[in-house]
Amino acid sequence: MAGKVFFSVTMSLDGFMAPEAVPAEDAFSPEKQDDPGVRRWATQWSQLQAWAFPQRWFRENLKLGEGGEEGLDNDIARAMYDRTGASVMGKRMFDLGEQSWPAEAPFHTPVFVVTHTKREPWERPGGTTFHFVNDGIDSALDQAREAAGDRDVRISGGAETIQAYLDSGLIDEFSITLAPVVLGTGIRLFDRPDPDRLALDQTRTDASSRVTHLTYTVAKRQPPRRGGQKSTAAT
Repeated sequence: MAGKVFFSVTMSLDGFMAPEAVPAEDAFSPEKQDDPGVRRWATQWSQLQAWAFPQRWFRENLKLGEGGEEGLDNDIARAMYDRTGASVMGKRMFDLGEQSWPAEAPFHTPVFVVTHTKREPWERPGGTTFHFVNDGIDSALDQAREAAGDRDVRISGGAETIQAYLDSGLIDEFSITLAPVVLGTGIRLFDRPDPDRLALDQTRTDASSRVTHLTYTVAKRQPPRRGGQKSTAAT
């Protein structure tokens, strides 16, 4: 049986899943660290993800050192990793990660990168191989499903890639980690999907002292009939 397609993001209280983007080549460039846009991006991203940095699983998986917090947040982060048989991401997320991930990239599964750039698969220590897909999100998902087997496929990011999959009706489930942060500007999760065709059921709520984790299943809603005619739109 095929697994689910899901994503998991952290969101600010005012609805942003990421700060305003900066060029990927600037984000970790030593020459750009004093640039106001880069500094703002780094500060806001750190604030948004602050709940994750102390978690033991997060620290060990990113080779940040041993030890760390255990409890609800750590268990949820670990469970997300355990269910994932393959991941899909966009080129921007890959470009940022290529600069910042350790040599043993933190996926340990096949990763399919949606990009226009042609490149041979890139195998990393620890079981992660990046495959570069040049023919769109549907193809990337098909390849990820095959690689994942009966485990789930995670749409890792970045924001535009998640929005594209959500807008295309390809997501089965998602979770939002609501952080006590107000960003003011940034990239919103629900800018693109048509609300008249998207139905959500909240299936789980978990609150820790740091954040609240919200889980939803997704169903595509039949568009309303107009003028008494039966709709023939695909759902």
